[in-house]
Amino acid sequence: MSISPNVPTPQESYNYESTGTPRWIAALFGVVIALLVVLGIAGYTTQTRLSQDLSKQQDQNKILTAQLDQANSRIADLKSQMEITTQRVGLTQSELAQAKSRAESIRKEQQSSDEKLTAQLSQVKQENEEKIGAVATEVGGAKKDIEATKTDLEATKGKLDRSLGDMNVMSGLIARNRDDLDELRRRGDRNYYEFTVQKTKTPQRVGPVQINLSKVDQKKAKYTMTVFVDDRSIEKKDKTAGEPVQFYVKGASRMAPYEIVVFDVGKNQITGYLATPKEGGTGAGAPAAAAAPTTTPAATPASAPASKP
Repeated sequence: MSISPNVPTPQESYNYESTGTPRWIAALFGVVIALLVVLGIAGYTTQTRLSQDLSKQQDQNKILTAQLDQANSRIADLKSQMEITTQRVGLTQSELAQAKSRAESIRKEQQSSDEKLTAQLSQVKQENEEKIGAVATEVGGAKKDIEATKTDLEATKGKLDRSLGDMNVMSGLIARNRDDLDELRRRGDRNYYEFTVQKTKTPQRVGPVQINLSKVDQKKAKYTMTVFVDDRSIEKKDKTAGEPVQFYVKGASRMAPYEIVVFDVGKNQITGYLATPKEGGTGAGAPAAAAAPTTTPAATPASAPASKP
């Protein structure tokens, strides 16, 4: 049997198979496969991560979309409010214009009123200055009168003196007339009751006592009277004008008797005053009803001087 020259023999086939694909190719092929596997795993991992990131991004997009919707809603509300405000501002501007016009009118009225008030104040100031000048002139004259009165008072004080009373007790300052009595009242050392007692059979009240005038000698300026006090009657006989007539009442100090001074003896009357101590001066007992019946008072206390007859 003839063998074709193009067909290898079994031996050649064996030699060919044994000397066929090199090992390094097989190894390279294995490395390529391993790389493909690694790449596939890495690609899957990357794809998975990308899918997760995409999902998160979608969630964030949803959130942003919701926020955008809310913002759009707020913008719409603000736009509506702005339109309303714009309308109100239009009205407010009109009102402001009216208020401004009114304020300007008030300002002009106030300015006119201020000008009138300033003119009135100037006139009042001028009148006051004139009045003050007149008052200053009057005060100057009054000051002179006061100085003259002061001089008169000093002279009056010089006339006041003390005297020994009919009970041999030194009296207080003695008034010789009503001017002297006014000075004593100003001093306020004692209570003073001015009187004019008529010659009658009925006693007349003088302050806390009663007096009955029984005898008068106008030429000699003498008189006789009876004083009713503390249920007692005290006769003071032939006393002289200007003489302190003294007597005591219950509770009074022995160094401060009551004093009656007559500075005018008339035809049928005497005029003078009763001086009592400040302590209990008005608290002396009233005269006995039987000995001295109460009549119309003929004296006024120091706090309300009697008018001159």
